[in-house]
Amino acid sequence: MKGNAVAVCAPGLQEVQQMVREQYTTTTEGTHIERPENQHIYKIGIYGWRKRCLYLFVLLLLIILVVNFALTIWILKVMRFSPTGMGHLQVTKDGLRLEGESEFLFPLYAKEIHSRMDSPLLLQSTQNVTVNARNSEGEVRGRLKVGPEGALFEHSVETPLVRADPFPDLRLESPTRSLSMDAPRGVHIKAHAGEIEALSQEDIIFHSSDGMLVLDAASVRVPRLVLGAQGPAGSAQGLHEVCVCADGTLYLSAAGADSTCREHSRVCP
Repeated sequence: MKGNAVAVCAPGLQEVQQMVREQYTTTTEGTHIERPENQHIYKIGIYGWRKRCLYLFVLLLLIILVVNFALTIWILKVMRFSPTGMGHLQVTKDGLRLEGESEFLFPLYAKEIHSRMDSPLLLQSTQNVTVNARNSEGEVRGRLKVGPEGALFEHSVETPLVRADPFPDLRLESPTRSLSMDAPRGVHIKAHAGEIEALSQEDIIFHSSDGMLVLDAASVRVPRLVLGAQGPAGSAQGLHEVCVCADGTLYLSAAGADSTCREHSRVCP
C-alpha cells in the first residue's frame, strides 16, 4: 500500500509544477500595465544642442592643449634648456657659469665675477655702468661709475696701475674735491711720449715724509715766479737764482757774485 501511494503522488506533483509555470508565463506575457495620463517620461543623458556644445568645448580644450604643448617645446628649443642649465648659463657645483654675451635688465647681485683665463671681462651699457660696494648695514662705502666721460670714483681707490689706452690722454680729475695719491714706497708717474701736466684751483703739494723731492730732468722751468729787483753792478746779466721764503714761497733774484736772496727778501710776505 505504501509503495503504491508514493507512485500515485509523484506524478501529481509534477503536473502541479507544470501548471504553475505555464500560468506564470501566460500572465507575464499578456500583462498590460496602464500608466497614468499625467505621468512624464524623463530621458537620462545629454541630447540635442547640449550634446553638440559639449563636443565643441572638448574639441576647443584639445586644440588649446596641443597649442600650449607646441609653444612649450618651442620655448625649450629657443632658450636651449638642458639638464646643466639654459643657453650660455650653466649651473655648476661652484655657482653659475655664463659664457658669451648676455644682457641684464635688472640688478645683478653676485659674490664674485670672473672671466675666462684667456679673455677679459667686458661690461657694456647704453648709459653708465655703476658698481656699488655696501657694508653689512646696506650703506654704500664705495662706488664706481663708468660713463662716456670716463670713470668716476666716489671714494678711495686702491690699484697698482692706472693706464690709459695707447692714444688717448690719461686724466685724473676731481672737479669739487681734492685729489690725493698715497703710497708707502712712492708714487711713480711716467709719460713715455708726451707731457705730464698738473692743474689745480688751489695748491699742489708734494710731500715726502722720509726722503727728498727729486726733479730729474734736463731743465726745470717755473715761468711764473716773482722777479726780485735788479742785482748790484757787476752781477751776471741774464742769470737769476731761485730763493725760498720762510713759508716756502719761491722767487727769482738777479744773480750776482754772491747770493742776492737776502737783499731781495722783501718779496717774502
